[in-house]
Amino acid sequence: MGGRDNIQTLLALRKLTRAIAVALQDRLTDYLTTLTPVLRPELVFGKLVQGGQKEWFLKSDQALKELKTLYEAVAPGSPFALRTELTPPFDLGGLSLEITPAEYTHVVQSGGAGRKIKVRCPLVWILSYRGYSPAAFKQLLGSPMRPANEVQRFLVAYLALTVVTRMQPGVVNLVDALRFRLTTMRHPDFGELPVTRISADVTTSRPSDAVILESAELSGMDAFEEVVDIEQIQQLREPFKEQLLDIARQHTPEFIAP
Repeated sequence: MGGRDNIQTLLALRKLTRAIAVALQDRLTDYLTTLTPVLRPELVFGKLVQGGQKEWFLKSDQALKELKTLYEAVAPGSPFALRTELTPPFDLGGLSLEITPAEYTHVVQSGGAGRKIKVRCPLVWILSYRGYSPAAFKQLLGSPMRPANEVQRFLVAYLALTVVTRMQPGVVNLVDALRFRLTTMRHPDFGELPVTRISADVTTSRPSDAVILESAELSGMDAFEEVVDIEQIQQLREPFKEQLLDIARQHTPEFIAP
């Protein structure tokens, strides 16, 4: 934020950021409603999903192989500690999608000690199947009497979404064309589990720790929300326009202004 790194600037940018986040989240929700049918597990796993298509899709063998590889790498480790094998069919039929803003923990120095601040990324979302949100998964993992079959069901839901997006590159390209990015990440609460995330073309960032600490003191909460960079918004380019101009420069450079 440069010379504008202060609480007054933060308040103005936070208001702007929330307005942008609402607009983009509404747009993203509409997009995901349309994309849900092609991101359901049964589209690639076929009859391996309960209630799915009865035929064996060409992708089913590959999808099951990838799912088992991911499961065997993640399930035995922390925080899942699963020793149960992966056995189809999976109870993942007819699922819709939901998004949850991504969060992480940032430590600031306060009075000679570290103070943990939960930071929200308002333009980055965790993509999951409805009913399997990160909060619900975290609550399940934190339960002292957690059923192993429930932990496995959640774990398979996250891994299945990873496999589905990998096997649907056209969907990833379409999301990219809509000015969002579909990638995977590690979630701080879920060990080595690959979690699918979707982010806007516009990024957010933190101000200095001094401003974060002042904000936490004023709000009385160990929480913070990143804010947008106006300069970055002003520098956004239109990919489709640039692509066409590049083609034009190659074929008719005399017609393109320098």
